[in-house]
Amino acid sequence: MRIPTRHGVGASRVSLPAGPWPTVLDFLLERMPDISRSEWLQRFADQLVLDESAQPVAATQAYTPHTKLYYYRHIHNEPVLPQKASVVFEDDHLIVADKPHFMPVTPAGRYVQQSLLVQLKHLMGNDDLVPLHRIDRETAGLVMFGKRLQDRDAYHALFRDKEMHKVYEAVAAYNPALELPRVYTSRLQPDELFFRTQEVTGEPNSETRISLLKVEGQRALYQLEPVSGKRHQLRVHMMALGLPLEGDQFYPTVLRGPDADEDFSNPLQLLAKRVAFTDPVTGQAREFHSALHLKIHT
Repeated sequence: MRIPTRHGVGASRVSLPAGPWPTVLDFLLERMPDISRSEWLQRFADQLVLDESAQPVAATQAYTPHTKLYYYRHIHNEPVLPQKASVVFEDDHLIVADKPHFMPVTPAGRYVQQSLLVQLKHLMGNDDLVPLHRIDRETAGLVMFGKRLQDRDAYHALFRDKEMHKVYEAVAAYNPALELPRVYTSRLQPDELFFRTQEVTGEPNSETRISLLKVEGQRALYQLEPVSGKRHQLRVHMMALGLPLEGDQFYPTVLRGPDADEDFSNPLQLLAKRVAFTDPVTGQAREFHSALHLKIHT
């Protein structure tokens, strides 16, 4: 059975393993200790915890292993982001949106209703929307969403098969001694800090084409074209060249953790500016441009 959305938010699923918990509430409290007992009790009271038949579950219900529970994320006093997303393009199959800085593509951390996906579901009245790719919460620019379940695999294949041409813009220091354009490759893997990525020795698994667009004093606007799509790839590659991006709170030094208060006055200067591809559903050549700009722009 398909579990319905609530207020544009899809249900999260948790599988119940064998264990000693007498009730489902006991299990959830141990499994997700960051959520308080009072918060879970309120979710049960609001019928935001469901069984596999989409029926509300009581907090006192006996724990049954090898079944599934579904629950809806809800953030009390969710912060309101300073900017809204906008729709660049829509047809029967596809939505292309312009995401501002600081907005997650999907519900994450302190943002649920403010996430791009939930905003678009409300705006479009379409619970089948699904992001076809992701960009960092700190990054602004273009994000594509599929509107129909039957089209998802075809669009996902564009990214998997590297048939999606993505162009980013970024602002960083200017180094006249650095020869550009160039192609930078390295091997990336998760860092010990879960929210960072690091370079390691070994066969490269990431590739970025880097070129110079504009110089303004000691700063410059760069064009970045990722051939691969590793997490934080562009940020790490620019840092490795001695050009960490302006406004980057994670590289080269962690200035603010992922749960710290936002500094909306100092966004990461990275923008998903353009995407181009052949639409696998319609066969049309597509090219979309973000209307957003960085602190230096052409």
